[in-house]
Amino acid sequence: MEIKEFTVVQKLRLDKLVAITEPTISRSQAKSAIEAGQITVDGQQVRPKDQPDLGATVHIALPDPQPIDLTPEDIPLDIVYEDADVIVVNKPQGMVVHPAPGHPNHTLVNALLAHSPLSQINGELRPGIVHRIDKDTSGLLMVAKNDHAHHSLSEQLQAKTNLREYLAIVHGNFKEDEGVIRAPLGRSPKDRKKQAVVADGRPAVTHFKVLERYGDYSLIACRLETGRTHQIRVHLAYIGHPVAGDPLYGPKRTLKGNGQFLHARELGFKQPTTGEQLDFTCPAPPIFQETVQRLRRQAGLPVDKAI
Repeated sequence: MEIKEFTVVQKLRLDKLVAITEPTISRSQAKSAIEAGQITVDGQQVRPKDQPDLGATVHIALPDPQPIDLTPEDIPLDIVYEDADVIVVNKPQGMVVHPAPGHPNHTLVNALLAHSPLSQINGELRPGIVHRIDKDTSGLLMVAKNDHAHHSLSEQLQAKTNLREYLAIVHGNFKEDEGVIRAPLGRSPKDRKKQAVVADGRPAVTHFKVLERYGDYSLIACRLETGRTHQIRVHLAYIGHPVAGDPLYGPKRTLKGNGQFLHARELGFKQPTTGEQLDFTCPAPPIFQETVQRLRRQAGLPVDKAI
């Protein structure tokens, strides 16, 4: 374990102060370490935005990094589209997007590295990755093959000009046909592994539309305006309609599957070099389709329509 200490000599929020004082620690790494209790002030756990008093002692105790293997791996990819700048891939449920502690290899990035060069904007651990979807969420993901494309795609995400629409099977029957969830998200104060709606969180907006009702469950489409960690899962749980099969935010009694029934169905963005609008859709995986057909039969609805 790496242990460091320093004395506060300027009034700044803690995550920024750590990043300035310790050049090997980025601000995002500092924020995560503070939230995990690995960086304290005078022996007390604080928040990243707190400003320690002058003369206070900041204690840093970071665990030794786990080895990460970025070796290209010959893992099959479902490539929906590819050109000189971008790859659009249909990520299967159960695959982690990029290597991280606990998932050092066998990820989408390992598979992509065996297929093509990737941008280096995000450094060694997340080459090419512009946005992510959770391990047990399936569907469309855009990947940058070079730094020019990465900048363009990231700017589109920031400007909210791209399209990211998901299908979800959720608990409960909606009264409304559509709506917008505006609730700030941040790390849960009760469980550091979870996200939650918190007053000082980052702005998050999810649009939803009810597609079908099955009584105890509903099929909805969700369009992301922002892209926070676990955004759809947390927002839907917040309004009382958690995603079915979600082991983190949903009830124990739920639909059987391979995790949450959440699928990134539609993706749209402008091609980084030509500016052409590109739009893609992909059907939900078999277990999602089969579950919808079963719910339709139980609700007396037609079952011949694919999703």
